[in-house]
Amino acid sequence: MVFLIVLAVQIALERYMSRLWICECGYVKLWEGGVNTPGNSQHISDWYTPSHIIHGFLFYGLGWLLFRNRPVALRLGFAALIEAAWEILENSPIIIDRYRTATIALDYYGDSILNSAMDTVFMALGFLLAWRLPVWVTVLLAIAAELYTGYIIRDNLTLNVIMLVWPLDAIKAWQGAG
Repeated sequence: MVFLIVLAVQIALERYMSRLWICECGYVKLWEGGVNTPGNSQHISDWYTPSHIIHGFLFYGLGWLLFRNRPVALRLGFAALIEAAWEILENSPIIIDRYRTATIALDYYGDSILNSAMDTVFMALGFLLAWRLPVWVTVLLAIAAELYTGYIIRDNLTLNVIMLVWPLDAIKAWQGAG
């Protein structure tokens, strides 16, 4: 229940921020495979979906450390709060501008509300997987997802964080060469 309330507030705040409901193209796709396309971050899932699943793995671990004696639903609500806060911040002008200046995402204008909400849903999927899977499987899945997306699109959660916090010209050049 807390998860759904947090998700609803996230959606309402993003609409208040004048985010578009869906892609400007006017239709919804299950998967957007282009990274540097206008449809990236506009549809249900894309190459950044694995990053949000990994968020769920990480937030499950954090929730377990902080609230291990609390119900899993409360921990999921806590994780949703963190993810929703990130989604709102990620779609603010300051972070959009940061992506456009510090990374190769020159044409990034933020997520559609649909994509952002689904990012939070995919985080919840990662959270629930981490709750049910052995730790070693969760770690292996996270490493595999990072390596695979890093290889395919030259970007992943690790590189994304590095480039937002401490942009490196060498990484930017490598990402742009793909």
